[in-house]
Amino acid sequence: MKHTGENVVRIEAEALSALADRIAGPMAAAFDRAVELMFCCAGRIVVTGIGKSGLIARKIAATLNSTGSPALYLHPVEALHGDLGMVVRGDVVLALSASGETEEMLALLATIKRLQVPLISMTGDEICEGLTPKQGEKPHFSRKDRARNGAPALGMISTLASAADVALDCSVAQEACSLGLAPTASTTTMLALGDALAVTLSERRGFKEEDFANLHPGGKLGKRLARVESLMHTGEALPCVAPTSQMSEVIYEMSRKKLGVTAVIERDRRLVGVISDGDLRRLLEKRGKDVMDLTAADAMTRHPRTIAKEEFAATALGVMEEKKITSLMVVDQSGMLEGIVHLHDLWTTQLV
Repeated sequence: MKHTGENVVRIEAEALSALADRIAGPMAAAFDRAVELMFCCAGRIVVTGIGKSGLIARKIAATLNSTGSPALYLHPVEALHGDLGMVVRGDVVLALSASGETEEMLALLATIKRLQVPLISMTGDEICEGLTPKQGEKPHFSRKDRARNGAPALGMISTLASAADVALDCSVAQEACSLGLAPTASTTTMLALGDALAVTLSERRGFKEEDFANLHPGGKLGKRLARVESLMHTGEALPCVAPTSQMSEVIYEMSRKKLGVTAVIERDRRLVGVISDGDLRRLLEKRGKDVMDLTAADAMTRHPRTIAKEEFAATALGVMEEKKITSLMVVDQSGMLEGIVHLHDLWTTQLV
């Protein structure tokens, strides 16, 4: 009993290793064709499956959506009772079935073919073992195809795989279940292949961090990828003084805006320095009451650290931690002040 858990993981790991070898070898052309079909899809990627395959299909659809490829999950039974209207010309169907003979799945084929929607299957058929597709050959194979390519016959290819425009091989040597019955290694393989398709497709689309953030505005990941622009203080909330401002004006502005810092700007809003409450304390210790005779230009820190509004909140936090400061001036490419981002603002991103 104590080795059962270990054996399950090892069996599933071996299944994943075999899948990786197929993607790198005999299934490479089919995999690339599947990615191409999904990349060129003018509509949505409709992912379908029932039972355990259905659960995996839901996750694949979710992963596609979150990585920039519009997708939806279609339940095969609900499809037969009206939801087939969700599939339209321009879509691509990704169908999951371990056996490739699930009755509810096969019932969808007539509509898929009538709509001329490309079909990609993920089944347990041993399609790719020892077989290299010829140039331009459709990457799913019947028994005759296998014989023509000199590969040993492995039994009839399933109906779903035979009907597919691209058939992907999710076969496993054995299930991790001790009875060899419960879908374990096979569902793990399907899930990994779905992730491989989604990530490859995401890279093909040029999906970037900012795209991910836009699709996850409410989650922790989205908050971590928030832009400085969405957090910074601007307009009337922005503490600013001129270089000629007296210290009484500087203190009043800092107290009124309650950020513990003020920017020192020229008339054209070009940033020339900053004054923080820490600067004031140090000046008081050094100069005493004579501090009130100084101007902002006399007291300011020149060449302060700045950041662009397009940068991530995580980048701003990194600069603050490195320099041990609590605020950053936000400037444009010309050095004109656009805002201030404070350490307290980053609390909302759950970075702090």
